[in-house]
Amino acid sequence: MNGDKLMMCNRLYNDLSYLWPLVSFPQDYAKEASYWRRVLREKLEPGRHKILELGVGGGHHLSHLTDDFQATAVDLSESMLAHSQRLNPGVEHQVGDMRTVRLNKKFSAVLIHDAIGYILTEKDLIATFKTAAIHLKLSGIFIMAPDNFRETFQEPRIHHEIRSSGAMEVTYVEYEHDPDPQDSMIESIIVYFIREKGALHIEQDRHVLGLFPLQTWLDLMNQAGFDVEKVPHPVHDDGREAYLLVGTLREGT
Repeated sequence: MNGDKLMMCNRLYNDLSYLWPLVSFPQDYAKEASYWRRVLREKLEPGRHKILELGVGGGHHLSHLTDDFQATAVDLSESMLAHSQRLNPGVEHQVGDMRTVRLNKKFSAVLIHDAIGYILTEKDLIATFKTAAIHLKLSGIFIMAPDNFRETFQEPRIHHEIRSSGAMEVTYVEYEHDPDPQDSMIESIIVYFIREKGALHIEQDRHVLGLFPLQTWLDLMNQAGFDVEKVPHPVHDDGREAYLLVGTLREGT
């Protein structure tokens, strides 16, 4: 991809992870989690089912489901898992890559929230979907919610917020664009203006995200052994088309 090759990637999940509680609030996920809970309750029998979230990040989305389900959480970033552990102390946490992790356990449902956006190739999508299948009981449910589809991505997309807590105020500006429409990636550049104890400093961050046609998601999930349905997921402020992709594991997978 084009752009500043020297800019460090994914700093929010590494050296800038201390900003996470300001950049993202747990209550921001309440409405979205209600759609996931509804699907889980419709698809699963009554009871406190075991669920697995891959790419849990700071655990804000999962925090709205832990009253109803017994959860296990996986993420690559130890610093983000630390945030999730503080927020979700009753959840089992494991460091792992959603493409390759193997817990030797079975769950009623596997969830991947916005972390699925960091999968950049069809090969890695298939690997991730196979991870989900391996961890599911027969007829288990796999739920994802890609933020973007090739058909609906319009650039540039700009988002900004001002958040404060105690002595720190963070203003962040996110700029999403597609440097090369011929590949399956887009780029998000984030600038953080951090004001603390009267001093201001500025940090830059870069995230590379996958961008695939909707049909690619459906086809690859089917290839991995899932019968798939699209459930409307109207959570984006700009009103763009969005779905929960709900896969039911086929017998014999």
